[in-house]
Order: sequence, then structure tokens, then C-alpha cells
Amino acid sequence: MLSAFTRAFKTPDLRKKLLFTLGIVVLYRLGAQIPVPGISYQNVQFCLDNQQSGDAGLLGLVNMFSGGALLQVTIFALGIMPYITASIILQLLVVVIPRLEALKKEGQAGQAKITQYTRYLTVALAVLQATGLVATARSGSLFQGCPVGDQIVPDDSVYTTITMVVTMTAGTALIMWLGELVTDRGIGNGMSILMFISIAAGFPGALWAIKQQGDLADGWIEFGTVVVVGLAMVGLVVFVEQAQRRIPVQYAKRMIGRRSYGGTSTYIPLKVNQAGVIPVIFASSLLYIPALIVQFSGSTAGWADWVRDNFTDQGAPIYVAVYFLLIVFFAFFYVAISFNPEEVADNMKKYGGFIPGIRAGRPTAEYLSYVLNRITWPGSIYLGLIALVPTVALAGFGANENFPFGGTSILIIVGVGLETVKQIESQLQQRNYEGFLR
Repeated sequence: MLSAFTRAFKTPDLRKKLLFTLGIVVLYRLGAQIPVPGISYQNVQFCLDNQQSGDAGLLGLVNMFSGGALLQVTIFALGIMPYITASIILQLLVVVIPRLEALKKEGQAGQAKITQYTRYLTVALAVLQATGLVATARSGSLFQGCPVGDQIVPDDSVYTTITMVVTMTAGTALIMWLGELVTDRGIGNGMSILMFISIAAGFPGALWAIKQQGDLADGWIEFGTVVVVGLAMVGLVVFVEQAQRRIPVQYAKRMIGRRSYGGTSTYIPLKVNQAGVIPVIFASSLLYIPALIVQFSGSTAGWADWVRDNFTDQGAPIYVAVYFLLIVFFAFFYVAISFNPEEVADNMKKYGGFIPGIRAGRPTAEYLSYVLNRITWPGSIYLGLIALVPTVALAGFGANENFPFGGTSILIIVGVGLETVKQIESQLQQRNYEGFLR
């Protein structure tokens, strides 16, 4: 990986793209430090300094995706989360709405239209999330237990509220534009790189917090142990993310005019973790709903106490079991809507392709479904175990659900890192193609 970046810096045009990407990253991190107008910066810092590990609670996932900007209530407080949510919603709607499905099949023009819809939906979600964040900050729920938590927004006028909502919405639109700039003029994969930077920004602080909370050798034993475990997890995630089942496909020869087409062999790569990190995000978001209802209702009934005991504490046995089962369920659900065996089988049949030993058409679709279900089981169990590492294995080191080496963060870090390296290597190959002679 390091050799790829070294060779990229030696190539003039790639060096410009890398430097442009680094410049965008600097702007992105700078915006994550500028507070929103109307916020009491002193009170926010006081609450952050007195915050205990894991107090982020329900907003911890969004805070991780924003690189810590959410709890600091900056202009980039919402981060990339509205765009991620909008993209997932559009992916689900493509399966449900025939018009969107037709646009997806139109190629680049249809994809551009879907991208435009994603932008509009991102802005709408940003308005809703910004309004919710302002209301949460004003009520004091953003920093529970902080003595000045209800003084985060000193001025509760309508003008101040509108200014804060518009500023955070504009910040989300600016992040979306920066991501598209990285995709067009940088090294590509812009939104994922900004997400990578947001999560990586929390690494030093989280690791240093574990060192400060440790007791053995002034915390260095815990620090070293967590680093070793984290590196082992990175190796495991890289191994599983690269694993795939290759289904061989043979294309018969066809004569079109005087030319012969086909007669080649290829394969369909089915990844063990075909769903990526989406099931973990879905499960985390769904489990936040009961605790959110209890938090905003303020109920003291028996059902509210049961929810607080079992769904607010991430170490509760019921929470762990439900979380694991939801991840397994959403893994199968997302694979079912993102990979259509019947469509793949029809395309293969249309172009004269077949799987050796399997008849074309419906038998091919059934075979693909059978293989996909078999490899999704270990993939979903792997996702569940990785997501539970911060809760179970690292609880003794003061880690929480937002620990950088666990769950959602490690999957995104490794996935984006692998994809970025592949893109750089492919661009290097285009510019330094040696042909058959070396």
C-alpha cells in the first residue's frame, strides 16, 4: 500500500490529485471545528471536558460519522450522515418504485438522475436532523448530566433557531460538494474518503482515553493490548473483506456478420460480506428508537424502566442478543435487495453465458440464490461478532460502542482503505503500462 502511494507521488498528475484531495480534507476538518452561530462555545467545552466515556449514548454513531463535530455543535455537525441515509433510502426505493428501477437500467444518464434525487433528499434530511439537533441541544439532552447542558443555546428566539438550522444544512450541502470534488478532480471515491477521515479523526483521542483510564503501568499495558487487538482485528477484517466465491461463467461463441464473439471464460465474484457495513448501521439505528422514545417522553412507567435497563446499556444481555440478530437479519435483507439472481441469470442467458453444469435461465437463478444464501450466513455472523467486540471483549479497557477498533468504524476504515488503494493502483497501471516487454 505504501509503495502505491510512493509511486503515485512520483507521477505528476496523480500527485496533483493527491494534493488536491489532501487540501479538501484540511478544509473539511477545519469546518468541523467552527461552532454554529448561537451556540455557547464555553458551555459546550465545559460539558465535553466533564463528559464520561459512553455518555454520547444515542448520538454516538452520528458523532462518530461527523468526526466529533456533532457534540461540538459545529457547522459540519451533521457530517456525511444525511447523505449516507439518503443513499440507502434511494437504494431501497429503486427496488420498490418501477420508475427508479427504469432509471437505474438507463446507464449513466439514469444514474445521474438518481444522484440528483439523492442530493435533494440529503438536503431535506439535513433540515430535519438539524432541527432535531437544535431541539436536543436546547432541552439539555445533548449532554445529559451536565450542569450547564440546558444552556448550550442561550437564545431561544425563532431567528436564532432558523439561523442554526440553515447553517448546519448549508454545511451538509458543502460537505456533499466537497465529496463530489474529490470524486471528479481528486483520487475518486470522495464521500467514502470524507467518511474515512471523520472516523479516523477520533482514533488518537479514543486511544489516549483508554491509556488514561488504565491502571497497569500507568495505562500503557491497556494501551498496548488494545493496539495489538486492534491490529489483529484489522488483519481479520481485511482477510474476510477480500474473501469471495467465484462462480465460473462460460460464454458460447456467436457469429455476428463475419466476426466471432464470445468463447471466453469469466466468473461472478460473490463476496462473503456482500452487504458491507449497511446491516450494522441499520441495526444500530433501529435499536436507538426505543431509547429515543423513552428519553423524549420522560416516562417513569414500568415499560420505560425496562427499556432503560435493556436498550440503553450496550452491555445488557438482551441488547447484545437483539443487536446480533438484527445484524444477521439485515445482512440477508440487504443482500436480497442489492443482488437479484434472476436479473443476473437473464443477462447471462441474453449474451449466451452459462455456468458449467447448470442450465441457463431459472436453474441458474436458483443456483445463484443457493450459493448466495450459503456464503451470507458466515458473512452475517462475522459482521455481528465484529460489531460486538467493543461491547464484549474490550469492555474491561473502558471502550464503548464508539471505540475506533470495533464495529462500524473498523469496517468502514478497512473497506474505504482497500478501495482507495485499488483505485490508485489502477490509475498507476494506466499511466505506467509496460505491455509484454519488461
